[in-house]
Amino acid sequence: MSKIQSLITLVHSLTHAEKKAFRIRSGRNKQQPDYLLLYDIIDKHPALSKTEIQALFAETSPGATFETTSKYLFELLLESMLTLRKEQDSFTFLYKKIIHARMLYEKSLISESLNILEEVIRLAEKFENHNALLLALRLELDYLLAAGFPMMDEKTLLKKQFKLTDALKYIRKINEQSSLYEILKHRILNKGQIRTQKQKDDLNDLVFSEISLVSSLNVDNFEISKLHQLFQSNYLISVGDYQSALNSYYELNNLFEENKHLWNKPPIYYLHTLEGILESLRSIRNYEGMSYFIDQLKNIVCESVTFKLNVVCTTYLYELFPLLDHGEFEKCSKLMISYRDSLYEKFNSLPRSRQAELSLYTSLVYFGNGEYQKAHKFLNQIILHGKNYFSLPLFRTIRLVNLMILYKMNDIDLIKYEIRTMMRDIGGFERNYRIERFLFRFLSNPLPSPSFKRIQVWNKTKKELDDIKQDLFERKILQIFDFTAWIESQLTKIPLSEVLQQKNALL
Repeated sequence: MSKIQSLITLVHSLTHAEKKAFRIRSGRNKQQPDYLLLYDIIDKHPALSKTEIQALFAETSPGATFETTSKYLFELLLESMLTLRKEQDSFTFLYKKIIHARMLYEKSLISESLNILEEVIRLAEKFENHNALLLALRLELDYLLAAGFPMMDEKTLLKKQFKLTDALKYIRKINEQSSLYEILKHRILNKGQIRTQKQKDDLNDLVFSEISLVSSLNVDNFEISKLHQLFQSNYLISVGDYQSALNSYYELNNLFEENKHLWNKPPIYYLHTLEGILESLRSIRNYEGMSYFIDQLKNIVCESVTFKLNVVCTTYLYELFPLLDHGEFEKCSKLMISYRDSLYEKFNSLPRSRQAELSLYTSLVYFGNGEYQKAHKFLNQIILHGKNYFSLPLFRTIRLVNLMILYKMNDIDLIKYEIRTMMRDIGGFERNYRIERFLFRFLSNPLPSPSFKRIQVWNKTKKELDDIKQDLFERKILQIFDFTAWIESQLTKIPLSEVLQQKNALL
């Protein structure tokens, strides 16, 4: 991302409080400076490109240098945000206090410096911020050494050293545990969900390492307990054990609820926890149980504009899934309309993974309502920029849904081209899904016109589709969308909404 694009993104992500703080800070100048003119252009014209912003700035401030002004504005915004953040965030507050202690020490105000460090140590222990605790303890010992350990016996000195050693131990263990969780998430995000028993076995080294590590740690520590439950629940979801994953997520949710003072700002891990619970509940078709946790999502309070948009998107998707899974496409459309201003108008501000997810499910709603042109247009936002989304596991499913849309639009030539391309791309993966291979065959051959012949085809394929649905590794892609239901609707000429309703009634 270019520097000016970073500045544009930063300005548009500012909260109301951050904008107000910046205005107050800038209002001290008698004349309106160039950087404030640039800020107003970006803030008041969100649709302008960076080239248009640069041209407009040149008109309003002909004597100013755009690059210098934009760089200076970026730094001022960060300083303004930091001033506001120190009153809201324990992390920022602690490190600000540590800087104050260093400044006082440099001015030979050693007693005052040690008093601040003592406060930092107490608060760092309360908030379980081991990195801040380690830094404060180290500075305290350095300053005491320089002062000749005034009024301190050896027992007190040893106690402080032991506390520092414990902080180091926790940091090392938490880092080891974080590393295992990061590797697990990297494999899931870049290789997709588990498709074979071999892929499942390949994760065992991580599982054994994580269990061995946790057994040697103090599980009463919030960070250690959090990382353990996150690792377990993500692993269990990746192998399709949704009930066990749900139990692990419940424990994690209870842990968060009991330790709200330790939440990150924004509470990213808490969002991941709620999303994991909702995903597990959807997987076992416990839609009633989802309502409580959807309300928990709505109750999350955060100043970050980007994070709030992510929460809104997550809330919308899990309100949509029960309707989509039951084939209630008209209700899905009404829900979409209710989120137009709060979500769809801010589509480009979402992370790429969320953009892909939102595009997929929005296209499925249009598809279910027979609005194939709209479905194709919405999905093209992702497909036409495939190089930006190709690494996402969801991209393969997006291309499958696109094939269904093309099929309903009778674009046979493009279907054949897309299938050849997908087969070539899938060749790089360890294994493709059975439902993918089935869809390629199904879409490559025209359906017989007479109804009785279509029923014959359905009777022949029904057993294979039932086997696919029972396959543990196929359930992951069928949870995104039940492709078997669509195939059944094409062969039996029963509307997709009715087929989905019948299938859910049997569960």
